[in-house]
Amino acid sequence: MAFVFFYVLISTHLRQRLDSRLSEKISEFGAIYNIQGLEEVKAAALLESQAAGEKKIFFRLLYASGVAFSSSNMSYWKEIGINRRAVNRLVKGHSRVYETLAIPGRPDRVRIVYGIIGRGVVAQLGYSMENDTAFIGIFKKIFLVTMSVLILTAVLVGWFMARRALSGVEAVTRTAQQISESELGRRVPIMARHEEIDQLALTFNQMLDRIEKLVVGIREMGDNIAHDLKSPVARIRGMAELSISGAPDGGGDLTLAGNTIEECDRLLDMINTMLFISKTDAGAGGDALEPVNLADVVRGAVALFGPLAEDKGLALTCDVPETLMVQGDLKMLQRAMANLVDNAIKYTPAPGNIDIRGVHDKGIEKINIFVKDDGIGIGAGDLPRIFARFFRCDQSRATGGYGLGLSLARAIATAHGGEINAESTLGKGSTFTLCLPPDGKTLK
Repeated sequence: MAFVFFYVLISTHLRQRLDSRLSEKISEFGAIYNIQGLEEVKAAALLESQAAGEKKIFFRLLYASGVAFSSSNMSYWKEIGINRRAVNRLVKGHSRVYETLAIPGRPDRVRIVYGIIGRGVVAQLGYSMENDTAFIGIFKKIFLVTMSVLILTAVLVGWFMARRALSGVEAVTRTAQQISESELGRRVPIMARHEEIDQLALTFNQMLDRIEKLVVGIREMGDNIAHDLKSPVARIRGMAELSISGAPDGGGDLTLAGNTIEECDRLLDMINTMLFISKTDAGAGGDALEPVNLADVVRGAVALFGPLAEDKGLALTCDVPETLMVQGDLKMLQRAMANLVDNAIKYTPAPGNIDIRGVHDKGIEKINIFVKDDGIGIGAGDLPRIFARFFRCDQSRATGGYGLGLSLARAIATAHGGEINAESTLGKGSTFTLCLPPDGKTLK
């Protein structure tokens, strides 16, 4: 029973995580389509397929009739067809349609999502579940081995304790027989023996020590991966730069090398996000700041996420003055604002409203940016912890994300001498307030 419970729990979690990643990719393609057009969607999808590996991921772009007009290399996925019923469900109003297919002759399966990215354009995105299948296989082996060891240990311990208990009963029986026969002066010995309990406690403590070491090792592994990824990515980027310097002008190799450099830069930026949060939490900093119009940053975030909010059925409004000048790092402030807006969209079900308002409170010399939504809200018990790294509320675990967005936003605000505050009521929505000092001032 325990095996079935954990098996279903892990399988469901892995599928939800994969579905979230696929849905995010569909949303990214939709945003690219709305901003840059269909050709850029084709290029981005092809680049995604090549980066992940053509045996890992594939895509097709379809008309609403179910006819494909563009795709990645499908030689490895030729058995995968187009589910016209899924396309019809999208046309009827479904935002996403998922299906899992088994491929004949292969042990792994493929998870497929259909989603509309633009008017009359449907994206079919498939991802191999090979890694998830392997993880489930390892889980089965570990669980069975662990349960076997625990059962064997329990049998041996139980047999030993029963043996000792029976030996004590036998001693009492012999003494009682002797008393009844002739030796009236004999007494039943009183034995305060707790060796079995002490030994069992020691065994469990040793087991807990091993479990603690395993958990700490997993956490350290996660931290080490973030640091160790930088070296190979930097080497890949260096080789790509050498390819650019040696490739003929306009050649295909030159384009490929350039794309490789761009992807390496994105990955390095993701890794540096964690390092930036740690650096800010440690009190380090000192980067050069320059005058930034925070109002332009807000309007830029609204323009970027407007199509995504519209696709989800949300009303995104913005009310900021013409200028809200601060001293800051433009890119970092853009990331903080993007995280707050994206968070509001992610946790607001349709139909919903997201209102962004900016004011310069001259009385206490601070600039406030309010991001208010009427989404699912945050419980009172979770509210004090939402800015902690990797923390996610229970009601948000089915939504994609890694629990770093709000932590990064607060780190950026702190680096600029400001802060982020949150007010929320479960089931009624949340308001996040970004407070920064005006240009040339300090936050009071």
